[in-house]
Amino acid sequence: MCKVHSIALNETVEVDRVLDHLQGESRGPTLVFFGGIHGNEPAGVFALKQVFQEIRSQNVPIHGEVYAITGNLGALAKSLRYQQEDLNRIWFPERISSVMDKDVVQHQEEDELKHLYILLQEILENGKPPFYFLDLHTTSSDTIPFMVMNDSLLNRKYASHYPLPIILGIEEYLEGALLSYINELGYVSLGFESGQHNDGKAIQNCVAFIRYSMALTETILASFEEREKLRKAILGEGEESHKFYEIYHQHLIGPNNRFKMLPGFVNFQNIPKGKSIAVENGIELKTLKGRQIFMPLYQNQGNEGFYFIRPIPKFLLWLSKELRRFKVDHLLVKLPGVQWKSKDKDTLMVDQRVARFFAKSFLHLLGYRARKFDATHLVAKNRERASKTKQYKSTEWYNI
Repeated sequence: MCKVHSIALNETVEVDRVLDHLQGESRGPTLVFFGGIHGNEPAGVFALKQVFQEIRSQNVPIHGEVYAITGNLGALAKSLRYQQEDLNRIWFPERISSVMDKDVVQHQEEDELKHLYILLQEILENGKPPFYFLDLHTTSSDTIPFMVMNDSLLNRKYASHYPLPIILGIEEYLEGALLSYINELGYVSLGFESGQHNDGKAIQNCVAFIRYSMALTETILASFEEREKLRKAILGEGEESHKFYEIYHQHLIGPNNRFKMLPGFVNFQNIPKGKSIAVENGIELKTLKGRQIFMPLYQNQGNEGFYFIRPIPKFLLWLSKELRRFKVDHLLVKLPGVQWKSKDKDTLMVDQRVARFFAKSFLHLLGYRARKFDATHLVAKNRERASKTKQYKSTEWYNI
């Protein structure tokens, strides 16, 4: 139990790990919302509390069950992104096993992970498929609402029903995220960024996202007209911008570097060549070409200074779908220097001497996100094989 304060609402509430849980009498999906994985992002917590209270007070019928889970309780109580370590950067299978084997954890975030992991396992064991995991976040800079997700066709198909910009490829730059861990288990999982941390609109956008997600997953039954009204409400005051983008550059801040983002930059802003965007160790960082900036850092905690993104043409989205459908990646292992990392056939190991002839964009089309493994090999991971697509094939959204 902890107290969470919202600057936007000038309100404090007391919350527990399970903020709320609604169990319907009729069969339906298991829908899980996370709020406050970062402790300086309380908008999702307040939005979940509002929506669940509305459902209870109005006796709205639930199909299946819905969870509202609070993330980093300790950091939320102190309005910090994290206390010792970013809770959304430590979800590695080896790290989880290590934490679960310990009688005494190293620090607060490991304790948070331990409790969240136990709860997640209980939900997966006792809940009924299909499962949906939606993580509610906000950003340090001003932004229109958008979604981030790991690049699987299942995630893409589900996300395409939201009238929002969708960012692919975050897993190639951001390791150890909760949703990446869940997506590797094969379930629909994505993040929603609703606005700036302390902006009241971020809470409103979150509320609209939660309501629409319940209707889309048929947790709450709604007519087509009602669903469209909920869908449009997600946009708030913005305009519909349903495009897919990919991240192609990340500016990481070194442990001893002094980084300061220059003021005035917002998500999705187009920046001309030669524009100063940040200062690091006293040196101005300027764009070498025209860029589109993503998630500029305007807070003290965090190692990612900013990203550059670009739109993905619809033709490439279609092509990647077809290449994955016909499992073209299985032909790559016939090439010298390319092999499967394990019998699961979801990870390629590419000799560095061969990798230089592979355009990274080609691996992306096949669903692989690449990381350097060691001095001799590149490792590229694919999540298509893990996707539990069969669980979702009978849903209305999947068949539209």
